[in-house]
Amino acid sequence: MRRNFTKNENDKILIYSVAGVAVLLLIVFALLMYGNSLNNDVRNSQLSSDQIASIVNNETDSESASSSIGKSVEEQEKNQETEEMKEETNNKNTTTSENTQVVSTETETNNTNLTNTQTATTSTTSSTSTNSTAVKQQETNNNNTKKENKKELSFQKPVEGEIVREFANENLIYSETLQEWVTHMGIDIKAEKTTVVQSAEAGTVKSIKNDPRYGLTVVIEHDDGFQTVYANLLSSEFVKTGEKVTKGQSIGTIGNTAVFESSDEPHLHFEVLKDSVQVDPNIYIK
Repeated sequence: MRRNFTKNENDKILIYSVAGVAVLLLIVFALLMYGNSLNNDVRNSQLSSDQIASIVNNETDSESASSSIGKSVEEQEKNQETEEMKEETNNKNTTTSENTQVVSTETETNNTNLTNTQTATTSTTSSTSTNSTAVKQQETNNNNTKKENKKELSFQKPVEGEIVREFANENLIYSETLQEWVTHMGIDIKAEKTTVVQSAEAGTVKSIKNDPRYGLTVVIEHDDGFQTVYANLLSSEFVKTGEKVTKGQSIGTIGNTAVFESSDEPHLHFEVLKDSVQVDPNIYIK
């Protein structure tokens, strides 16, 4: 019985031993395989100095190539930017030139318009001046025609007789009636009572009145601002106010109605006015 038990024990030990050896062999084999694999990896990972140098050179060449390519790209970009800037500058210059041409064209147009305006203005001024000259010439011609048509005034003595008292607007004369020295704004022509008095020149009877100083007085208006005054009359039945009279036409008769000259002999007090101012009748009587 004991032998069987020992035999069984030995058999178990043998089996365990074989199994352990087998496991150990497997482990060893596995380690060998792992070592070989690890050696291969180390060999593959390890490089010679030549290979490293080659790789470094290749990397340098690659970097140089890359740098060269990079530089080429940058230069191309710079060249493109430069070309774009040049093109933009050309476009600006073209636009500026076009604008300058437009401005120049507008300036030329404005200058042309200004020249045309100035020409038109000059023409208008010339035309106006010509028209003005023509109008002035026409007025001159009309005035000359009027002067030609208008007869030159030539006053005659309204009555024949001696001038007994002269015109005196500065030198005083003695008045017998007033008993004092006075001015005398006309001339006194001596004539008999009822002697007919004639118009010294053609004109229009302005007024017939009884003057408090010079008695019955007739005033006649003539051209060129002249008036003649016939005072100290006896009558004026030959004319009426507003009537046109001719040179030498009868207008009244001599009397003695002037209060200021009542002490004098019968006479005609005759005055000539130019623009309402008394002047010396002797200057105009012809």
